[in-house]
Amino acid sequence: MQNLFLTNKAYVEGKIVSPLTFSHEMYGEGFYNFFIEVPRLSQTVDVLPVTVSERLIANLDMSQGNLISIEGQIRSYNRVVDGASRLLLTIFARDIKRIDTISDKPNEISLDGYICKQPVYRTTPLGREITDILIAVNRAYNKSDYVPAIAWGRNARFSSKFEVGTHVKIWGRMQSREYEKKLSDDNIVKRIAYEVSISKLEKVEDE
Repeated sequence: MQNLFLTNKAYVEGKIVSPLTFSHEMYGEGFYNFFIEVPRLSQTVDVLPVTVSERLIANLDMSQGNLISIEGQIRSYNRVVDGASRLLLTIFARDIKRIDTISDKPNEISLDGYICKQPVYRTTPLGREITDILIAVNRAYNKSDYVPAIAWGRNARFSSKFEVGTHVKIWGRMQSREYEKKLSDDNIVKRIAYEVSISKLEKVEDE
């Protein structure tokens, strides 16, 4: 079981920016969702979803504005939104602490998994190279989490050649990105995508 904690590691620090809302109950244990604002080097912020057990926060002040650190894993689940199934991500907390200041590394993700969809290579209007990849990371009880990730530059060129089933390790940060979805000619909605922006990437040669 310990190995599964090593294949999917998330660590974030930031400010609580929403109240707790009840998510679900499992085996008599209640789980809650909230959002945390995590700073980027570029002076902007990522607002990320977190799921936490009531037992982890029983003696913690979860008021908005408080600074916290979270260790956990990225979890994915499907939910029907506007009649279509969408992949949603959350940081599932395994440990949560109050902190006084935010460090210089407030957003660190590492994943060890397999490419489960053909990578998509593209260039932006400004000429930046990007490859979108989807990584399946094994979880306990024969489950998997599916995590979208973005590679840039030379990592984009490298990962664009990956085939489905390729074993990879990635390191980066979890980011939030707003985009517009056209539902019809006169109905455009704003949505937020969550993904891992890759800073380091390795292809694992399985024996």
